[in-house]
Amino acid sequence: MKFGKNNMRRIMIFGTFDLFHQGHQNFLKQTRAYGDYLIVVIARDQTVLEIKKRKSLNNENKRLKNVLKSGLADKVILGSLDNKYQAIQEFRPDIICLGYDQKNFIDKLEAELEKIGLNKTKIIRLKAFKPEIFKASKLRLKLKI
Repeated sequence: MKFGKNNMRRIMIFGTFDLFHQGHQNFLKQTRAYGDYLIVVIARDQTVLEIKKRKSLNNENKRLKNVLKSGLADKVILGSLDNKYQAIQEFRPDIICLGYDQKNFIDKLEAELEKIGLNKTKIIRLKAFKPEIFKASKLRLKLKI
């Protein structure tokens, strides 16, 4: 798919998307409001383990399939193990949306965007959707897993 100056606005989001739930669906729907073509980058199993100090309940391929099945994303890919910003370099999004609680790799995001010539890419922090209910860590406790 080609993207030009007058074509579709590409939006990108990142996440684990374990126990795909209504909060994730809301995150995808909020993101869609900002553009035309939604690219979702799924955190790799190894990255999840490094960041959260535990394995995800579903492996990276299952999580990718769950997001695809939602029908809310145009493209769903696995993140890179070597370069956390590789998908940004490859797809050059117009907008990057962040979840209300996303913290990892964000501290260097603006500098990375500038370094690769994407200083016009907007970063938007989205609103939470019932975080007291729809948060994977809370669902894990509720399900005792």
